[in-house]
Amino acid sequence: MKISPSKKTWKSVFRVINEADIILEVLDSRDPESFRNKKIEEIVTKKGKKLILVINKSDLVPKEVLEEWKKKLSKEYPTVYISSKNRLGTKILRKTILKYASKIPVKVALIGYPNVGKSSIINVLKGKHSAGTSPIPGFTKRSQLFRVTPKIFILDTPGVYPAEDEISLILKSALEVEKIEDPITCALELIKFIKKKDPKQLAKVYGIETDDDLKFLEKLAIKRGRLLKSGKPDIEEMARIILRDWQKGKIVVWKKPEETETSN
Repeated sequence: MKISPSKKTWKSVFRVINEADIILEVLDSRDPESFRNKKIEEIVTKKGKKLILVINKSDLVPKEVLEEWKKKLSKEYPTVYISSKNRLGTKILRKTILKYASKIPVKVALIGYPNVGKSSIINVLKGKHSAGTSPIPGFTKRSQLFRVTPKIFILDTPGVYPAEDEISLILKSALEVEKIEDPITCALELIKFIKKKDPKQLAKVYGIETDDDLKFLEKLAIKRGRLLKSGKPDIEEMARIILRDWQKGKIVVWKKPEETETSN
């Protein structure tokens, strides 16, 4: 089943695009291409607005991989990478915004999937916690205007994405874990994806090695003392923990540009 944001959310995003001079499309460094919203990019281009791609969470990926992504994406749109967590790259982002501004002060809109770090970017640009941040996707419920510098104002919006299936949105950390109806199936798909990218990653993070993904959840439950009243391992709770850890960046795997080209 496909999941998509409400019409109200899309309406809010379209309004912000109309109000802004420059659009920042925020992408996750672990797989920037899959976080692009081609529908929004097309709308921005048709309206004659400037689009800048911002690869966030750069602290999760090696610099050489980031440079490869920057080189690839810059062929289409100006691209910068930053880490709002470590406050790296924000000076370059400010300079890039001003470089493409047609007027001063410039009004900038941040667009992207839930939990990609839009509000965190505002916080580091401004230097204060001006937008509420949370690891819960969709935390920013309505568009807000923030003064970053005397020359730059930023509009933040709720996370928005094309209609996608639940597993795809889980891999992009775009859904609230507590609202997932079948966390075990989702976690097993996530584990399969992680092991394909880095077979040793889960052993590094959790200290458990097994080829059986369901057994992995069982062993993790036993290791952490998470048992049901019956004494059986609480694998549903372990599934939610895995999903939360992925969302928080505790489990780290990434794609290189050439892998995306191959998968297409």
